[in-house]
Amino acid sequence: MNVQSPVNPDVASLRQDLSDAFRICYQFGWSESVGNHFSAAASADGAEFLLNAKWQHFATIKSADLLLLDSRDAASASGPNAPDASAWCIHGTIHRRLPEARVVLHCHSPYATALACLKDPTVVPIDNNTARFYGRTAYDLAFGGIADAAEEGERIADALGDKSVLVMGNHGVTIVGETVADAFEDLYFFEKAAQTLIVAKSSGDPLAVLSDTVAQNTADGWRDYRGMAAQHFAYLRAQLPPLT
Repeated sequence: MNVQSPVNPDVASLRQDLSDAFRICYQFGWSESVGNHFSAAASADGAEFLLNAKWQHFATIKSADLLLLDSRDAASASGPNAPDASAWCIHGTIHRRLPEARVVLHCHSPYATALACLKDPTVVPIDNNTARFYGRTAYDLAFGGIADAAEEGERIADALGDKSVLVMGNHGVTIVGETVADAFEDLYFFEKAAQTLIVAKSSGDPLAVLSDTVAQNTADGWRDYRGMAAQHFAYLRAQLPPLT
């Protein structure tokens, strides 16, 4: 069920950020029919969270359309306003289990999904973008079909742990971040990193893999550029067409 709570200016801003992220994702061609899900924690403990309604196209999502749910309340997964089973399985479990995961973006972007379908989907550090995720990526290779069972959600949360990226074998990618802009920036750069890896691997030549030291230095160096996320997100949302 939807959580009934007073209007909170911070939550109102979060609603706008998240709804814009859906529409930007569509503009990039990363949405898939009326599936996939983005969510954001709306309470300090992470238990209450915003999530897209069942089967609403990303291009149409307004801030008021987002559901405010309680991850501890099983009734949130039933009723006329319930999210689809996969959304509740993945996002409900992550927000209940990992309160530090403030924003959770899950999609099947083309290159990230292609990478996830390799026998070894490891994000090998071969350039700035791939090294961005050095030490930050977890892997769940126990694909069991559409993620809509409680045990699937628990396994996904266990696999994610304290990482900010989860490569979901034979499935797609899930990104977590402190803000919508931060998470979306990682989603953007992860897709570019996956593209680089897929193209480089397709050449058939050996990869020029960075040393652990250089990869870690590069990953650490990205921290000084965190401000890019807000600027990039602001530009992308400014390009969105008005909703009618």
